[in-house]
Amino acid sequence: MLDKVTIAYRGATYEIGRGRDYFGIWTVQGSRSQPLEWWPETQEGWSQAWTRFAVLEAPEAITPAGRDLAAQSGERTGVGFGPASGTGRAAALAAALLGAGVVLGIAGLFPDYLGGTSLASQSANLVPHVIYLAAWTLGAVLIALGGNRLRIGALLATGLSIVTFGLFLADVGTPIAGGAHLAGAGLWLSFAGWFVCAAGSAVAFLIRPASATGPVPVFADGPAFADGPAFAAGPVPARGRRITLGRPRGAALGPAILLILAGLGATIAFAPSWDSFTLRSAAGQTQTITAGNAFANPGPVIAGNVIVMIALAAVIIVAALWRPVRHGAALLAGAIIPMVAQAISALIMVGQPTSPTQFGFSSAQASQLGLTVSNGLTPAFWIYCVLVVVLVVSCAWMLFTPHEPAASAAAGASAGSGPGAQADPQVPTWHVARADAYDTTGVQDHALVGHDWDVDEETDRDEFDSYEEFDSDDPADNTVSPAGENEPRQD
Repeated sequence: MLDKVTIAYRGATYEIGRGRDYFGIWTVQGSRSQPLEWWPETQEGWSQAWTRFAVLEAPEAITPAGRDLAAQSGERTGVGFGPASGTGRAAALAAALLGAGVVLGIAGLFPDYLGGTSLASQSANLVPHVIYLAAWTLGAVLIALGGNRLRIGALLATGLSIVTFGLFLADVGTPIAGGAHLAGAGLWLSFAGWFVCAAGSAVAFLIRPASATGPVPVFADGPAFADGPAFAAGPVPARGRRITLGRPRGAALGPAILLILAGLGATIAFAPSWDSFTLRSAAGQTQTITAGNAFANPGPVIAGNVIVMIALAAVIIVAALWRPVRHGAALLAGAIIPMVAQAISALIMVGQPTSPTQFGFSSAQASQLGLTVSNGLTPAFWIYCVLVVVLVVSCAWMLFTPHEPAASAAAGASAGSGPGAQADPQVPTWHVARADAYDTTGVQDHALVGHDWDVDEETDRDEFDSYEEFDSDDPADNTVSPAGENEPRQD
């Protein structure tokens, strides 16, 4: 028996639609002889199907079948996920603010920053600021590109803005504690650049993503669902939550705990002294001095360092709980970038010569004593670097590891969790929801109307494919088998 399949929405890998009397999910390139997952043709069935579909596909990547190009180009389509004009304006504003902030930051590299020296004249200070500006630029580009990249760019820029706030505040704290004469135009231009970039990040973050509940179908003989717009009602998509957190489960629990522990460790390792200076006299006497302790500074500078530590720990914890995981990776990357920049700055500084005048010796005294200074780094710095590497590896794992591999579909089907079960997005298994396992009396002949289904232009009919008919009413006998194992029964 042939099963007519009509596809409503597509993502990059999966698509959702309806069969003879069920809602189902298929792979875009795969056969439609059997859906990977299927639910009864009811309101609850559609809600469960769409929720699962939104887990497998980023909501911003989903487009109505047959209108992919129109949706990607921003046209207002009759249904589905064409971006609203308000979203486009907000994204353009966010990208423009980030671009303006980057311009201000670049301008701040050349005038006096602190103590009569500019950032451009000190490579140890220049490199971190260039890294910040490059990351904000990347965020602006991703936001301007739109789609799923908009959310990733927003989270990247937001994480970066949150953590760098404390770093810029610590710099501003130096003239607050030591006198306004220490601050140059470069400091205020750079701080203004951070402020504008932070505003752009906030605008992008506040753009609400498409809702996981999705559009709501209208049955031919019944009203639209009450919790959202009907397919025929118009182009405005449902919107989702800006912050979506979830508890890691299964195989994701261990890496999430490791990420949080590494983040807390890096936060603690940020506070001790990193720089080590060894003074040697001609007589062979040595003295070692450490510098850079976050709490060995004036009060305003300490406040900035404490804010950095709190912000870093908070962003890492939130990133570990963020769903979908790849978006958590973008937020985590934004927090890691300034921490990596600080480590690079310390490595650059240790390679530069240090004058004895920084320790209260004049040039004449240093020459008389044969005083030399050698630079080094403390164990706390290397511990910090190891923990930052763990954070980077965790970020890459979150970004690139598939959490719901399609290859598990066939294996998971034989171990199905039962009809109507809620699939755990962290467990790479599929459930089999047989359409005939439900009492679908009264809904078997329902059809989705007012929607632009994917129609075969040559035959003027909906696309369809065959499926394997179950040969038994015993649920134990009705597992989905790979194509070719059983011949379809001819009716």
